[in-house]
Amino acid sequence: MLKIQAESNVPTEYGTFRMIAISENESDWMPHMAIIAENTDFSKPVNVRFHSECITGEVFHSRKCECGQQLDAAMKYTHENGGIIVYLRQEGRNIGIINKLRAYSLQEKGLDTVEANVKLGLPADDRDFDAAIEILNILGVKEINLLTNNPEKMKVVRKSNIRLIKRIPLQIHSTNESKGYLKVKKDYFGHLLEDENK
Repeated sequence: MLKIQAESNVPTEYGTFRMIAISENESDWMPHMAIIAENTDFSKPVNVRFHSECITGEVFHSRKCECGQQLDAAMKYTHENGGIIVYLRQEGRNIGIINKLRAYSLQEKGLDTVEANVKLGLPADDRDFDAAIEILNILGVKEINLLTNNPEKMKVVRKSNIRLIKRIPLQIHSTNESKGYLKVKKDYFGHLLEDENK
């Protein structure tokens, strides 16, 4: 069972957030995080982003994905409008950084992101958003607006005790390096991405 292990206010370039480490035990060095904007009103539908860890995109600014830019956009949005980022420790669609780099190597040989995972004997996407729902319950959140392009995240919320009021798109412009990745997101996973060529 998840529980709050530690929390503190953390000033960032986007504003000050209440950062809460949440895990099953206090010795967990990689807990999930709830990142709560200062002006969040829990009596109204809360703007929420479920964000899975991506060290390559967030820390090293990889151009192969838009994860780092999505996190930045979510922090900016929640600071301005109130909200929570539920930061989930499931790197590389939950295959881990070692397998993610192995998959990147296969992508250099022409495979797409799904084909590379399958070639390694891994699921196309092994993420689990149940922890995000548990974290929202711990925080007492009842209704949310979900910042996402991923229909699977909306399904998880709709199956839970939390009411989904609306979806807020989080579209990031592609780079030459990320076009293929975003195409797979749209075509294979059904992400709700706009056509940039319109």
